[in-house]
Amino acid sequence: MEKVMNSGGIIARMCRPLYRMIRNSWYMLPLGFLFGLGFESASEVGLLGMSATSSANGVSPWSILVFPALFTAGMSLVDTTDGILMLGAYGWAFIKPIRKIYYNMTMTLVSIFIALLVGGIEALGLVVDQFKLQGAFWDSVAATNEHFGIVGVSVIALFIISWIISVLIYKIQGYEKLA
Repeated sequence: MEKVMNSGGIIARMCRPLYRMIRNSWYMLPLGFLFGLGFESASEVGLLGMSATSSANGVSPWSILVFPALFTAGMSLVDTTDGILMLGAYGWAFIKPIRKIYYNMTMTLVSIFIALLVGGIEALGLVVDQFKLQGAFWDSVAATNEHFGIVGVSVIALFIISWIISVLIYKIQGYEKLA
């Protein structure tokens, strides 16, 4: 079972030569740095835009430096909380092979659902903006896109709730006895 789980999926098999290039743990640092540059670029552009607007309105440069500090503090808080939660989840899941399968299936399904939800909200938001659509549904889509931070908090809450429900179902159904 362990060998099957570690063999990975189609993409893992295709990228195996790339994975072999990472021989030491410190090789992950530049990889993580490059990932961070690409992933957080939208947030950084927004931060630079706020800084430029504030500077144009006469705010002192020292006051503008608060924005990067707040961004860093927020990212550190969210990433640390995510790391602690994932440590607990992975610690629980990797004790037994059946738990690993169950955990991976549950989190994959939740991730697919969330990706479709967030992508759908973004796509519908673009449709509303481009075609200037009106109506109750389209107004709610526009409002959701304007307050996307609430969607982010909801995603975190959904992952936590789904993991708790998953653990409860796992115990109630007696999957523990399978392996």
